Amino acid sequence: MANPRVRKVADRIQVVVAEMLERRIKDPRLGFVTVTDVRVSGDTQQASVFYTVLGEVEQVAASAAALESAKGLIRSEVAKQLGMRHAPTLEFIHDELLAKARESDAAVAAASAGATYAGEADPYRKPNEPDDDADE
Repeated sequence: MANPRVRKVADRIQVVVAEMLERRIKDPRLGFVTVTDVRVSGDTQQASVFYTVLGEVEQVAASAAALESAKGLIRSEVAKQLGMRHAPTLEFIHDELLAKARESDAAVAAASAGATYAGEADPYRKPNEPDDDADE
Protein backbone atom coordinates (compact mmCIF):
# COMPACT_ATOMS: atom_id res chain seq x y z
CA MET A 1 0.00 0.00 0.00
CA ALA A 2 2.58 2.54 -1.06
CA ASN A 3 -0.04 4.57 -2.88
CA PRO A 4 -1.43 7.37 -0.67
CA ARG A 5 -4.85 7.06 -2.30
CA VAL A 6 -5.06 3.38 -1.32
CA ARG A 7 -4.10 4.28 2.28
CA LYS A 8 -6.81 6.95 2.39
CA VAL A 9 -9.37 4.47 1.08
CA ALA A 10 -8.29 1.94 3.73
CA ASP A 11 -8.53 4.54 6.50
CA ARG A 12 -11.99 5.62 5.34
CA ILE A 13 -13.18 2.01 5.15
CA GLN A 14 -11.98 1.44 8.72
CA VAL A 15 -13.98 4.44 9.96
CA VAL A 16 -17.12 3.51 8.02
CA VAL A 17 -17.06 -0.13 9.18
CA ALA A 18 -16.51 0.89 12.80
CA GLU A 19 -19.40 3.37 12.66
CA MET A 20 -21.65 0.75 11.04
CA LEU A 21 -20.86 -1.78 13.75
CA GLU A 22 -21.50 0.79 16.44
CA ARG A 23 -24.69 2.36 15.13
CA ARG A 24 -26.48 0.42 12.40
CA ILE A 25 -25.81 -3.29 12.85
CA LYS A 26 -28.25 -4.54 15.48
CA ASP A 27 -27.36 -8.23 15.41
CA PRO A 28 -27.50 -9.67 18.97
CA ARG A 29 -24.64 -12.06 18.09
CA LEU A 30 -22.29 -9.13 17.56
CA GLY A 31 -20.07 -8.71 20.60
CA PHE A 32 -17.64 -5.97 21.55
CA VAL A 33 -15.86 -5.71 18.17
CA THR A 34 -12.94 -3.39 17.44
CA VAL A 35 -11.70 -2.79 13.90
CA THR A 36 -7.91 -2.86 14.23
CA ASP A 37 -6.76 -2.46 10.63
CA VAL A 38 -7.89 -2.43 7.01
CA ARG A 39 -5.68 -3.44 4.10
CA VAL A 40 -6.77 -2.66 0.56
CA SER A 41 -5.34 -4.13 -2.62
CA GLY A 42 -3.57 -1.79 -5.03
CA ASP A 43 -6.54 -1.74 -7.42
CA THR A 44 -8.94 -1.11 -4.47
CA GLN A 45 -11.02 -4.16 -5.41
CA GLN A 46 -10.48 -6.16 -2.19
CA ALA A 47 -10.34 -4.97 1.38
CA SER A 48 -9.30 -7.11 4.34
CA VAL A 49 -10.84 -5.86 7.57
CA PHE A 50 -9.01 -7.02 10.70
CA TYR A 51 -11.01 -7.06 13.92
CA THR A 52 -10.76 -8.22 17.51
CA VAL A 53 -13.53 -9.34 19.83
CA LEU A 54 -13.37 -8.90 23.57
CA GLY A 55 -14.69 -12.08 25.13
CA GLU A 56 -14.59 -15.86 25.02
CA VAL A 57 -14.30 -18.18 22.04
CA GLU A 58 -18.11 -18.46 21.71
CA GLN A 59 -18.41 -14.68 21.42
CA VAL A 60 -15.68 -14.58 18.78
CA ALA A 61 -17.48 -17.22 16.70
CA ALA A 62 -20.85 -15.48 17.09
CA SER A 63 -19.36 -12.13 16.12
CA ALA A 64 -17.71 -13.68 13.06
CA ALA A 65 -21.08 -15.08 11.96
CA ALA A 66 -22.75 -11.70 12.53
CA LEU A 67 -20.10 -9.92 10.47
CA GLU A 68 -20.47 -12.39 7.62
CA SER A 69 -24.25 -11.94 7.58
CA ALA A 70 -23.95 -8.12 7.60
CA LYS A 71 -21.22 -8.03 4.96
CA GLY A 72 -23.56 -6.89 2.16
CA LEU A 73 -25.04 -4.04 4.16
CA ILE A 74 -21.59 -2.89 5.28
CA ARG A 75 -20.24 -3.07 1.72
CA SER A 76 -23.11 -1.00 0.33
CA GLU A 77 -22.55 1.65 3.00
CA VAL A 78 -18.80 1.67 2.26
CA ALA A 79 -19.57 2.21 -1.44
CA LYS A 80 -21.96 5.04 -0.65
CA GLN A 81 -19.55 6.76 1.75
CA LEU A 82 -16.52 6.42 -0.54
CA GLY A 83 -18.35 7.48 -3.71
CA MET A 84 -16.43 4.92 -5.77
CA ARG A 85 -17.79 3.28 -8.90
CA HIS A 86 -16.88 -0.20 -7.69
CA ALA A 87 -17.09 -1.03 -4.00
CA PRO A 88 -14.28 -3.25 -2.74
CA THR A 89 -15.21 -6.73 -1.60
CA LEU A 90 -14.84 -7.05 2.16
CA GLU A 91 -13.14 -9.91 3.94
CA PHE A 92 -13.34 -9.99 7.74
CA ILE A 93 -10.29 -11.53 9.42
CA HIS A 94 -10.10 -12.11 13.15
CA ASP A 95 -6.96 -10.43 14.49
CA GLU A 96 -5.19 -12.23 17.32
CA LEU A 97 -3.87 -8.97 18.75
CA LEU A 98 -5.50 -9.33 22.18
CA ALA A 99 -4.31 -12.93 22.57
CA LYS A 100 -0.74 -11.90 21.78
CA ALA A 101 -0.97 -9.04 24.30
CA ARG A 102 -2.27 -11.42 27.00
CA GLU A 103 0.59 -13.85 26.32
CA SER A 104 3.21 -11.10 26.53
CA ASP A 105 1.65 -9.76 29.76
CA ALA A 106 1.75 -13.25 31.26
CA ALA A 107 5.41 -13.63 30.24
CA VAL A 108 6.32 -10.31 31.87
CA ALA A 109 4.41 -11.23 35.04
CA ALA A 110 6.16 -14.59 35.21
CA ALA A 111 9.57 -12.98 34.71
CA SER A 112 8.96 -10.40 37.42
CA ALA A 113 7.50 -12.86 39.96
CA GLY A 114 10.79 -13.44 41.81
CA ALA A 115 12.35 -10.07 41.07
CA THR A 116 13.67 -7.78 43.79
CA TYR A 117 14.54 -4.10 43.77
CA ALA A 118 18.08 -3.17 42.71
CA GLY A 119 18.34 -0.57 45.48
CA GLU A 120 15.95 0.37 48.23
CA ALA A 121 12.30 -0.51 47.89
CA ASP A 122 11.31 3.17 48.01
CA PRO A 123 14.18 5.40 46.81
CA TYR A 124 12.33 8.69 47.36
CA ARG A 125 12.68 10.91 50.43
CA LYS A 126 9.62 11.58 52.50
CA PRO A 127 8.86 15.13 53.64
CA ASN A 128 8.76 14.16 57.34
CA GLU A 129 12.03 12.22 57.40
CA PRO A 130 15.17 13.96 58.61
CA ASP A 131 17.68 14.77 55.92
CA ASP A 132 20.98 12.86 56.34
CA ASP A 133 22.94 15.54 54.47
CA ALA A 134 21.85 18.30 56.89
CA ASP A 135 24.06 16.87 59.73
CA GLU A 136 27.29 17.46 57.81
